[in-house]
Amino acid sequence: MIHQISNRCLSIDRIKEILFKGYTLEISEESAEAITGCRKYLDSKMEDMDRPVYGVTTGFGSLCDITIPEDDLSTLQHNLVMSHACGTGEKVAPEIVRLILLLKIQSLSYGHSGVQLATIQRLVDMFNNDVLPVIYQQGSLGASGDLAPLAHMSLPLIGLGEVDYKGKTRPSAEVWEELGWEPLKLQSKEGLALLNGTQFMCAHGVWAVIKCERLSEWADRIGAMALDAFDGRIEPFYPQVHSVRPHKGQIDTAARILELLDGSEIIGHNKKHVQDPYSFRCIPQVHGAVKDTLRYVKSVIETELNSATDNPTVFPDQDMIISAGNFHGEPIAFAMDFLAIAMAELSGISERRIYQLISGQRGLPSFLVANPGLNSGFMIPQYTAASIVSQSKGLCTPASVDSIPSSQGQEDHVSMGANAATKLVRVVNNTERVLAIELLNAAQALEFRRPLRSSWTIEKIFAHYRKEVPFVNDDTCMYPLIEKTVRFLREYNMVPFTV
Repeated sequence: MIHQISNRCLSIDRIKEILFKGYTLEISEESAEAITGCRKYLDSKMEDMDRPVYGVTTGFGSLCDITIPEDDLSTLQHNLVMSHACGTGEKVAPEIVRLILLLKIQSLSYGHSGVQLATIQRLVDMFNNDVLPVIYQQGSLGASGDLAPLAHMSLPLIGLGEVDYKGKTRPSAEVWEELGWEPLKLQSKEGLALLNGTQFMCAHGVWAVIKCERLSEWADRIGAMALDAFDGRIEPFYPQVHSVRPHKGQIDTAARILELLDGSEIIGHNKKHVQDPYSFRCIPQVHGAVKDTLRYVKSVIETELNSATDNPTVFPDQDMIISAGNFHGEPIAFAMDFLAIAMAELSGISERRIYQLISGQRGLPSFLVANPGLNSGFMIPQYTAASIVSQSKGLCTPASVDSIPSSQGQEDHVSMGANAATKLVRVVNNTERVLAIELLNAAQALEFRRPLRSSWTIEKIFAHYRKEVPFVNDDTCMYPLIEKTVRFLREYNMVPFTV
């Protein structure tokens, strides 16, 4: 299957298809025309340019007032890519590197960047052949674009740097020779177009939204199972409650829990207790606020991934080359900080439900084992969840409130969006682990309600889960059960989910 790169709106749902269904990319005719037209315009302007143009005929950053001789313009771009590849820390995950390539291709294809068609085609070739440049997590301020990480993305284009190919990290020059590819000679502005841009930040944001959509659905399913296992009440989910506080996410969550527990024998029997703890009773309010946040963040990220974010921006039809600031990551930095907070709260309320399930209330044994004392049972998984939640809280200080000036004060306000992006990924993965621990506990607790049965939907999830993770009679090593549960959350085939 082929996805054509074009100027039509690219949605996150479409990206999900491209990634998960193994699409290859192809540059559409309209995009090829826009790309070549912009390059021809830029080349023609170079012949009679009567003023310096940032990054085209000048140095970069605070060196913007230094004019570069025409014969050195290609060397200027080559040097830019080499000198800016200063990334460090952990390597970016392959699935996010693929997203970076895809989003850079999309951004350069609008015909406002002045790159050669051959340059974009090489990025397409890398994506289609799963040749993934080695990119590091640290190094970007998220202001003049993601300079350091995108320099690492670009090094292989000129035969430098490393790539991950067929399971091995190798020098790109070796792989290029193997594939019969020649290193590119960058033309004026091309290095800057490759390095300016928000694709490192945005790719992390796309990855997070895709994963958060699934985790949001899982949170409702696991929360419903935990509610039933705790012998909770269903009245807080009635639509009358939410019609008088009509936040969309809240209404949707309440309706989803009613749907998930429809037909449950446990939820339907008489209750002695009048109220449930907030972690159960307020699922619509908390899970719903997460849904609303995710919906907002998705809209911001989708605007960004359909944008030209390098600098300067070229407008051939208006005969204009404008040096501005579309590379500044503030719009998505705010959004990613916001999403990290929301996902940390999703894990926070999940951990509180875990705590309630092991607390020895409502007929459940302490720590969810038949013989507590001799067995510690599910005591320590709650510790683990609490530790993870605490770490996520620490990661939720917004990166976007910080700015450290750079480039001799020329770049005097930065977004720190790359830091927002990488810590968002950590928070999302943390949330997945906490939800896995809640499922481990909820399934264990549900068995103590037998012979009563939960709903058909919950029992179906439970039956599939029990094929992977057994009931715990006596103490055993718990960490493999947590890892199997995380894998179950990733692999279980759910009905399509949307926000």
